[in-house]
Amino acid sequence: MIRLSVALILCAGMASAQALTDDLGGAFTLIDHTGSERTESDPDGRHQLVFFGYANCQEICSAALPLMATTVEIVEEAGGQLRPVMITVDPVRDTPEAMAEALEVFHPDFVGLTGSEAALQVAYDAYSVEFEELFVDPFYGTVFSHGSFIYLLNGEGDVLTLLPPVLGPEMMAEIVTGYLEAS
Repeated sequence: MIRLSVALILCAGMASAQALTDDLGGAFTLIDHTGSERTESDPDGRHQLVFFGYANCQEICSAALPLMATTVEIVEEAGGQLRPVMITVDPVRDTPEAMAEALEVFHPDFVGLTGSEAALQVAYDAYSVEFEELFVDPFYGTVFSHGSFIYLLNGEGDVLTLLPPVLGPEMMAEIVTGYLEAS
């Protein structure tokens, strides 16, 4: 009975979450951490967890990135395919090389995306991402205020739902798995 209740809540959540995401998402072309061009679509058709942040972030990114990695591992253990992706809000420091080194620590499949100011702005606008420089930390450099939602995209790059980083990895994996099974 409890399992049925969770399933009903998740289905209701999917319907109401869809209303929140109707105006989110869209095409973008950025450069990944290997220097290759990449769009909103996953080249292998995997669903994606997408987060807008920066590799040097000591605040929400230091919680969201490991959460994404653990969620990917749980989903993969259950037979699903999911890729973690971070789109930078700090392209000056988040070069492809810097992101490759920083994101590898979290998960070997983590993709870091950067690009020109204009190319990044297309992605920010598509996902309604806002951020601002707050101050310069003497040890970690520029500190940005930025959103904390994690976007679940299908393999074609369509936004399916928003996931708050306050969810534990097990709950996030359960929600993601519901979308994987529905597609």
